[in-house]
Amino acid sequence: MRVVLQRVREASVSIDGKVHGQIGKGFALLVGVSDTDGDEEVAYLTHKISKLRVFEDENGKLNLDINAVHGAILSISQFTLYADTKKGNRPSFTNAGEPEHADKVYEQLNDSLRQTGLDVQSGVFGADMLVNIQNDGPVTIIFDTEHK
Repeated sequence: MRVVLQRVREASVSIDGKVHGQIGKGFALLVGVSDTDGDEEVAYLTHKISKLRVFEDENGKLNLDINAVHGAILSISQFTLYADTKKGNRPSFTNAGEPEHADKVYEQLNDSLRQTGLDVQSGVFGADMLVNIQNDGPVTIIFDTEHK
């Protein structure tokens, strides 16, 4: 799995002009799934994301996790994280997971994050979405379970 995590002041996702999910302070996650991803990758990412210390403490150090600041998560499925741009100018997406599998694993990640007590809002898998992200910092972290 590949996840681009951005610390945000606020984020929202709209579908067909209607807000489908929105959060204040927390993380926006752009989530890509491959066909080889499953329980192990979900468990790994759940732990890393829920414990990631990128919020400032009273001394201005990035030392607090999302739970300590009562943050939330906006999770967006994004198969384009598996784009292969080695040949030509049109990316190939053959490394992205088949939709049925990818949707299942994406929802499994969201549910697993919810089980840690986090408020997780999401987009709709496969939908054309307008995502508004107000990156705070900016802080952007990339997770790739192939390199865990």
